[in-house]
Amino acid sequence: MKKPARESLEREHRPEEISRRLDKPPKVQTLPDAILGGIDGCVTTFAVVSGAFGAGFSATVALVLGFANLLADGFSMAISNYESIQAQREYIDDIRESERHHIDMVPEGERDEIRQIFQRKGFDGETLERVVEVISQDREVWVDTMLTEEHGLQKMGLSPMRSALTTFVAFLIVGAMPLLPYAVPFLDTTRQFLASLLIAALMFFLIGMMKSVVYHRPVFQSGLRTLLMGGTAAGLAFLTGHLASIWFGVSV
Repeated sequence: MKKPARESLEREHRPEEISRRLDKPPKVQTLPDAILGGIDGCVTTFAVVSGAFGAGFSATVALVLGFANLLADGFSMAISNYESIQAQREYIDDIRESERHHIDMVPEGERDEIRQIFQRKGFDGETLERVVEVISQDREVWVDTMLTEEHGLQKMGLSPMRSALTTFVAFLIVGAMPLLPYAVPFLDTTRQFLASLLIAALMFFLIGMMKSVVYHRPVFQSGLRTLLMGGTAAGLAFLTGHLASIWFGVSV
């Protein structure tokens, strides 16, 4: 990751710039949901394509199974993501209400918790007592401090619907890519599979590259790692389809 120049950092840390940044509402991160949906969508559909090719099924069967899995699994994943984030929000709200109740019932005990938390950070004496006094004067600041420092939870709001929609859209868009060659009628089954393989590999690599750009990681390494993970899943699907066709005597 390239480090900013000193002049740039000094401009960003002027009092007015710091105030402006702190006044902004926290950004809701949707990229992890998009990456999750994209990778899983591509793995899902290409695994179906690989399994169908390994079993010797026709292009029509692969296309039908692929789109059926694309919609069903995409919806299922979006719902799962929604429920997961909603449960996380409810857990945070429950902890917040619990801390409010504790402050109302045993305020001195909660003040001592604040005192010990900041004592472990190196505060002591009058400075420590002043910190405790300032925090405990505002009930919501007090609750937020306990939420972050005692329970390790972030107070930033999460959007279950946004995450679910992002996951679903990314799943559909990226997951549909490996199916495109099977919609081309003049290609034989082998060429359709090879074209699907190349497209899936490209999708995996591009997703890995996108992660590297956003999170400032080595581009090639991130792309290759994502490609290897997706390729492993597709290889397992191909092997399973081929072995199943032999074990169960399926012939097309």
